[in-house]
Amino acid sequence: MHTIRVAEPADLERIKAIAVAAQMFTVDEVAFFDEMLAGFWDGSMEGHQWLVLEDGDRTVQAAANYAPEPFSDRMWNLYFIAVDPPRQGGGAGTALMARAEEELRAKGEQLARVLIVETSSTEQYAKTREFYVKLGYDEEARVRQFYGPGDDKVMYWKALVETA
Repeated sequence: MHTIRVAEPADLERIKAIAVAAQMFTVDEVAFFDEMLAGFWDGSMEGHQWLVLEDGDRTVQAAANYAPEPFSDRMWNLYFIAVDPPRQGGGAGTALMARAEEELRAKGEQLARVLIVETSSTEQYAKTREFYVKLGYDEEARVRQFYGPGDDKVMYWKALVETA
């Protein structure tokens, strides 16, 4: 059994540990989470949402961050999602994505129209790309060598509301 809730300050170190364990960032690189989450909690990062999924013993197993995409028409960007490696493939990521999409749809068509996600083209992220496709996201664009030689940014797109 799991619970999805808004991230709390006590979750910060666990979120960072998951990001490192999932090999998304190094220990040194996750320092920026301190500022991002502080901005979420104090409201200075307007519109940002942070969710965590915890198991029955209240241990955070996954986290996600999404926010409005600046200079766009009701588009949101999933900036971060990670599941603790032992829990990957067990539905935690799918549950978090479903909750994020549900919360965005609840905002109504006037505030949320599309959710985009971005990831790397490297083999390390092959399962991530498959995950987004399985959830109904379409590959929308690639920016060649964005993250470095041989490492494209792959962008996925999903409508949150029916369009005419």
